Amino acid sequence: MTASTANGRRFREFKMPDVGEGLTEAEILKWYVNVGDTVSDGQVVCEVETAKAAVELPIPFDGVVHELRFPEGTTVDVGQVIIAVDTAPGSGPVAGEPAAPAAVPAEPEAPAAPERQAVLVGYGAAPSSTKRRPRKAAAQPSSVTAAVQAELNGHTAAAPAPAAVPTVPAPIAPEPAAQAASGGRPLAKPPVRKLAKDLGVDLAAVVPTGTDGVVTREDVHAAATARTAPAPAAEEPAAVAAVAAVAAVAEAPAAGARETRIPVKGVRKATAQAMVASAFTAPHVTEFVTVDVTRTMKLVQKLKDDPDMAGLRVNPLLLVAKALLVAIKRNPDVNAAWDEDNQEIVRKHYVNLGIAAATPRGLIVPNIKDADAKTLPELSAALSELVTTAREGKTGPAAMSGGTVTITNVGVFGIDTGTPILNPGEAAILAFGAVKLQPWVHKGKVKPRHVTTLALSFDHRLVDGELGSKVLADIAAVLENPQRLITWG
Repeated sequence: MTASTANGRRFREFKMPDVGEGLTEAEILKWYVNVGDTVSDGQVVCEVETAKAAVELPIPFDGVVHELRFPEGTTVDVGQVIIAVDTAPGSGPVAGEPAAPAAVPAEPEAPAAPERQAVLVGYGAAPSSTKRRPRKAAAQPSSVTAAVQAELNGHTAAAPAPAAVPTVPAPIAPEPAAQAASGGRPLAKPPVRKLAKDLGVDLAAVVPTGTDGVVTREDVHAAATARTAPAPAAEEPAAVAAVAAVAAVAEAPAAGARETRIPVKGVRKATAQAMVASAFTAPHVTEFVTVDVTRTMKLVQKLKDDPDMAGLRVNPLLLVAKALLVAIKRNPDVNAAWDEDNQEIVRKHYVNLGIAAATPRGLIVPNIKDADAKTLPELSAALSELVTTAREGKTGPAAMSGGTVTITNVGVFGIDTGTPILNPGEAAILAFGAVKLQPWVHKGKVKPRHVTTLALSFDHRLVDGELGSKVLADIAAVLENPQRLITWG
């Protein structure tokens, strides 16, 4: 962050920060401000994508946007100035400079972006700030994203992301005077602002109970509970149709075109590099087993009807995850990593369970920290949170680091099984195939039973055939007879 002064005016420059674990560059996905817009400390001005995740960048000072240095879709090195802000806009123009230079041409027809909140630690809202960020007219993105993005690991194929267009959202009108006069920008910490955004609560309408008039999480929850008008469900089909139309335009080739080139960058580029490194570094072995999971499917239904599981996500994946955790408990050597530098096998005494998820930006593998220490309801809640975060495209770098073993749910695509590639740094990955009703010999008779195929890929440097077979056999045994969750767990 730098500053310069000319003719009584002070300009402060905001540089591209290192938004995650030593990464050297990031792509500007979206600008949420335009030249001439007023910004305040803690306000999100743009969204960028690194090789790990999409991250929102808040600006750490007040002023008026003087210049946007790069258009959307540009990859910028860490340390480069991306935006300049005039912190003394009333001092008049600087001699020899245009009043409001713009590096990016504005397009009036570009849709206004929804309000976004800060996510980086250290950029909290300043208590002295008195200006609220203007509200956008567009609908919140969560409903659109949730409608088109895959259920955990995708229920539908994700469309290629449309090529970025160098545009800046058109200037928007400020809030009504009545809101501006209601006491200024409400005081709240960034996590509370995010909670209010997720619940659709206007912080200006919340009665604060915290010290010095700060809005607390309890205040937001109370305001959300007090609301009587639910969000209109009729907006969802329209949102889905709109996004489907955009996807169709993005996929349609130009007239006469015989091929389309899509730049590989961000998460998709990092995933490609990681998969190549994994495939040609770790000697993969994959084993398969087909198992009768009829009892597991019956247990899933019973858990859905159980009052103790009310409000929680209960599906076959939950019990597959629990079965894998039981198998790891019985065979702890599979939960390990290979240290090439020291030529050591590092056995992990905790399980960070990764769940592969397909998103429009590419494949990501967020993980549930200490999954082995969670009860079934806690594991269900953690899976639900992981799904919601992945749907909204808000999975952060921390959630995707430190994994020890992974599940990829290819069954949601109707696929029986596959040979999954290991997530780098892990010793095993389990593919869960589609559950189908098939003829099966049960108690000496051919009957229709729910059957699935599991595939376990493992690093043969750490896991030999005997250990890998034991792990896969234990998973299958639990799913065939889920009472083993109690006797073995």
